[in-house]
This record gives sequence, C-alpha cells and structure tokens, in this order.
Amino acid sequence: MTQPEHEPDYRFTLANERTYLAYLRTALACYAGGLSAVQFLEVDGERTLSKVIGVVLVLTGMVATLGAWQRWRRNTAAMRQDAPLPASRLPLLFAVTLGLVGLAGLLFSLLR
Repeated sequence: MTQPEHEPDYRFTLANERTYLAYLRTALACYAGGLSAVQFLEVDGERTLSKVIGVVLVLTGMVATLGAWQRWRRNTAAMRQDAPLPASRLPLLFAVTLGLVGLAGLLFSLLR
C-alpha cells in the first residue's frame, strides 16, 4: 500500500527542478556538440568519424532530455510519499558515453 501524498518542502522541490534543468542543459550541449561535429570536423576529406561523433552526441542529448523528465517525475512522486529517491543510471551513462566521445575526439585530433 502506498503512503498518502503530501506537499514536500519547497526547497526539495526547487532542488529537484534545478537538477532537471541541469540535465536539460547537458542535453542542449550534446545537441550543439553533435551538430557542430557533423558540420565542422573532417579528416582528409572524410566525414565518417565526425558523423559518428555527431550522431552519438545527439542521441545522448535525446536520452538526457527524456531521462531528465522521467527522473524529475519519479523524484517528485517519491518526495510526495516520503519514500527514498530512486537510483538513476543516467550519470553513469553520460560519463561512459561522453568519455568515449572524448576518446574519439582525441583520435580525430591525432589524425588531423
């Protein structure tokens, strides 16, 4: 049986919203980086690596956008029920994905 809902302390609600907005800023940076990679990166006339980097970054931005909303919604529900906040794998996903994109960028720099 779930506990009755109540209005959480506004400070926690605002902190949850700030986290949500931070995820959206991350998504926006991924979109911008992905589009820039496709537009401007080139190795010896070949654009395959830049397209891969761009697609991965834009897809990561899409996951960040959807994941941010889901995480905000789940955290809000947990706070209203005095339940523990649910764990999220999004930070790990971002760290691994952006680390791999960074390695690809390093490879790109070395090949230029």
